Amino acid sequence: MQVHLSAIVAPMPTPSDTTVEAWTAMVSASRRVLERVEGALKAAGLPPLSWYDALLEIERAGKPGIRPFALRERLLLPQYGTSRLIDRIERDGLIEKLACDDDGRGFLVRITAEGRRVRRRMWPVYGKVLAEGFENTASAEQLETLARLCRRIASAG
Repeated sequence: MQVHLSAIVAPMPTPSDTTVEAWTAMVSASRRVLERVEGALKAAGLPPLSWYDALLEIERAGKPGIRPFALRERLLLPQYGTSRLIDRIERDGLIEKLACDDDGRGFLVRITAEGRRVRRRMWPVYGKVLAEGFENTASAEQLETLARLCRRIASAG
């Protein structure tokens, strides 16, 4: 007796055309807005968007600072990406590394006064692109619906 492999292995679900279209539109829109933000920051002579996100999370951590692994989790970056990002931002004097009292090999990262100034200069440029990309193309109700759907998608599975 022969049993076909498809009878043993559960079939893989195939997304509907509508799902693929929604995915493609979401990724495309995200990419375009991010490209506009990056372009606007560069035109203003400011650091890239990844620096803004890192500086914001480091600033939110307050005076004690934040461990790199905690920053990595907040930024959703791989370890090597976080390490390189921290090194580049530190070279520009926007953050400082501090010895970690409870871990001789570890360190904390804390934002400097210059880092706070740079992050504050970045936000109006970043925020303007978001306003143009979202508020000028969708109603407040549509944006609320989009945010709710994205949160549901992000929390699924």
